[in-house]
Amino acid sequence: MRIVILGAPGSGKGTQARFLEERYKIPCISTGDILREAVRRGTELGREAKSYMAKGKLVPDQVVVDIIAERLKEGDCKRGFILDGFPRTVVQADALQKILDRMDLRIDMVLNLEVSEGVLIRRLSGRRVCKRCGANYHVEFQTPRIFGICDYCNEGLIQRDDDKEEVVRQRLKEYLKQTLPLRVYYKNHNLLKEIDGEKGIFEVSKEIVSTLERGNRVDNLKVGS
Repeated sequence: MRIVILGAPGSGKGTQARFLEERYKIPCISTGDILREAVRRGTELGREAKSYMAKGKLVPDQVVVDIIAERLKEGDCKRGFILDGFPRTVVQADALQKILDRMDLRIDMVLNLEVSEGVLIRRLSGRRVCKRCGANYHVEFQTPRIFGICDYCNEGLIQRDDDKEEVVRQRLKEYLKQTLPLRVYYKNHNLLKEIDGEKGIFEVSKEIVSTLERGNRVDNLKVGS
């Protein structure tokens, strides 16, 4: 099973991708995580990516495409994979199709998590992260036991630059301009399924599983195996 999850920043793509990873035992490939790790390590790619990410801009297509192409060759992707955060543009979608064609593979389903702009801004601007261990919190939905302090390592919490409200608005603007056309692209390929991303986490997960299984996309997967 090979799945693409679409949705604006803050729509819950990462949460749902990891739920599917655990349920179906196939890897979640998150370009956001890969790029942030490169930034943390200060690699050449990381330095290049940081200049875009801190401003809410998209990292150039070729950089991301090269990362994905190499990742899909790894052994854990043989049974399938979940792409979270890629593709983000029609150009990237075309590049992904070429990668899969060379591997004689195909995308089975594209899930789009639909969330309104106001909810997205509230979700993103309230996120906080531990500067030592990376644990995630939210000022409304997932607060630490002690305000501003990580539950796990007692380090202070910070707001990432790309979660500040002015950057969030720019990220959403970029999304609407470059990523939204993917819905048309994948709809034309009869792959797109719309998911209400404003429901609770477990309700969204349930709708996704129902959508996948109605589509007969998991016949060759044993859940939890």
